Amino acid sequence: MQEILTSIPFALLAAVMLSVFLYLLGGRISPKAEPSTGKLAQYACGEELPSQKLQVDLQTFFVYAVYFLIFDILAFMLATSLASPGLLPAMYIIILLSAVVMLLPLTGQR
Repeated sequence: MQEILTSIPFALLAAVMLSVFLYLLGGRISPKAEPSTGKLAQYACGEELPSQKLQVDLQTFFVYAVYFLIFDILAFMLATSLASPGLLPAMYIIILLSAVVMLLPLTGQR
C-alpha cells in the first residue's frame, strides 16, 4: 500500500484533485460583485473612447508586417553568415535592399 501512496501517478492525481477542490471551494465562498457602470465602461489610459469602431488599414498593416519579416530574416541570415568569408553577407544585404525597394511604392498607397 505504501508503494501506491508514494507513486508519481497517485501524487499527481492527489494534487489535481486537491487543486480542483480548492478552486471549487473558492468559487463558492468568494464574494459576488454586481457589475457597475464604471466597471463595464471602456477604458483607454483615462481617455474617453469614441463610440465609433476603430478601423485598421489592413493593407498598410501587411506591408509593415512584410518589412518586419524581411528585416527579421536578414538579421538571422547575417548573424549566421558573418563568420563565412566572401560575398555572402553582402549578397544578403543586396537582396534585402531590392525587396525593400520593391515594397516602397506600396507604403504610400491608401
